[in-house]
Amino acid sequence: MEFRILGPLEVADGDAVVPLGGAKQRALLAILLLSANEVVSVDRLIDELWGERSPESGVTALQVRVSQLRKALGAGGELILTRAPGYVIRLEREQLDLYRFERLLGEADAAEPAVATAKLHEALALWRGLALSDLAYESFAQPAIGRLEELRLAALEKRIEADLALGRHAELVAELEALVTVHPLRERLRGHLMLALYRCGRQADALAAYQTARRALVEELGIEPSAPLRELEQAILCQDRSLDLAQPPAPERSLLVILLADAVAAGLLAVAAPLARRPVRELVLARLVDDRSDLSAATAALHDQRARLLADGIAARAAAFTSSDSAHDAVRMAAELECDLLLLDAPPELLDSPILAEILIGAPCDVGALVGGGPQPGPLLVPFVGAEHDWTAIELGAWLAREWRVPLRLAGPSLEDRDSSRLLASASLAVQRALGVAAEPLLLAPGADELVRASHDAALVVLGLSDRWRKEGLGTARGALARSPMSPLLLVRRGLRPGGLAPRESLTRFTWSLRPRSA
Repeated sequence: MEFRILGPLEVADGDAVVPLGGAKQRALLAILLLSANEVVSVDRLIDELWGERSPESGVTALQVRVSQLRKALGAGGELILTRAPGYVIRLEREQLDLYRFERLLGEADAAEPAVATAKLHEALALWRGLALSDLAYESFAQPAIGRLEELRLAALEKRIEADLALGRHAELVAELEALVTVHPLRERLRGHLMLALYRCGRQADALAAYQTARRALVEELGIEPSAPLRELEQAILCQDRSLDLAQPPAPERSLLVILLADAVAAGLLAVAAPLARRPVRELVLARLVDDRSDLSAATAALHDQRARLLADGIAARAAAFTSSDSAHDAVRMAAELECDLLLLDAPPELLDSPILAEILIGAPCDVGALVGGGPQPGPLLVPFVGAEHDWTAIELGAWLAREWRVPLRLAGPSLEDRDSSRLLASASLAVQRALGVAAEPLLLAPGADELVRASHDAALVVLGLSDRWRKEGLGTARGALARSPMSPLLLVRRGLRPGGLAPRESLTRFTWSLRPRSA
């Protein structure tokens, strides 16, 4: 059940709006919601509901209203509890739109402009008009309405500031001109309008906007503009370079997702998003299509996916391209973007395709190829025998397990000629020390069947690819896993960057043979 006060009071149960009954019941619910999860005393409830005209038996009248409200809420009536000295409504944070609004504001405060503006747009979209507008004439509601409206306007100013930082000044001018008409005394909005006009090349209009703001403040309040607004006017007069749009620093790292088919986007993004949450790591979505007629639909789908990523706090950009050689274009993009991981979809029929081979061999970065759908509930499984490519898989698997908060299992065969349990334990300890992720060693009987069975309930199987996989194949057990995956499978090949967790003895070495030079 969802409770909404950022607009007319409303309660929703799924898609249905719950009838709340008469005015007193609605007012009672509003009072409780404004102090959600806090006890509101009987005396305060009586005073705010009836004021000086409270009935002789105010306590009894209140009990009747509480009973009627509980009945109107149906199963949600259990949320209203009797707690001395009054009543409390117990809600989860996501049940009240005000709590969601405040959460999004907090997330925006700690985010870069691209993410912040998406969060603030989402927060402001929760508003359906003036808060508690259907109770605006109730004396108890008026202070709360004023406080909430101030919160909304502050969020709006922050959103505009983030949009200005992203270079959206031209599209903001009309909105700001309308806002300063409605809120003529808000200096922050006036300053945003002046800056937007200046960045549009309209210096004279920006200075005129300052004079308009000054007249409003002098005539209405008898005061001069504040120091920040006066300093902004001087900076505009001098064409101070600090007013120019700052170019954002290039991200130190990026993660490229190549979509060869729209149907796999959700699965790939479920893997990519956790890996893109690391600092200054940008997620780049690219959809390669071989028919120009598909380009507009692919572009629209990408923009929707990017909007969802931004709303989730992930810096992202997206573009769709026509490509007659998807493998070549994927490798080229990975090199030009200097990304450290390329993810792409790899349906089973693509495993033996030259397209996948060319990308895996040619891309300078780590490459992950997702076979099957997106991750499902369960632990994350990494087959491990101690080779360099297994450490690549562990590193990626550990990051995913940490972000998804699922168990990480390292599965290795029990072989007589070496201490397999010690190898798995050492790998588990390395993961714990390096990434703070507990990895459970899972010792299996040799053979493909055991590994396939172990993968049955996995959220994702991360399988490292040797540099020699094209010549030597995946091996019996891993090949069986790739050909008929019981769970989603991510094939990972290490690129040219230095190894992460891999111990020195697992890394590939070059050997040289010397012979005498002929005379």
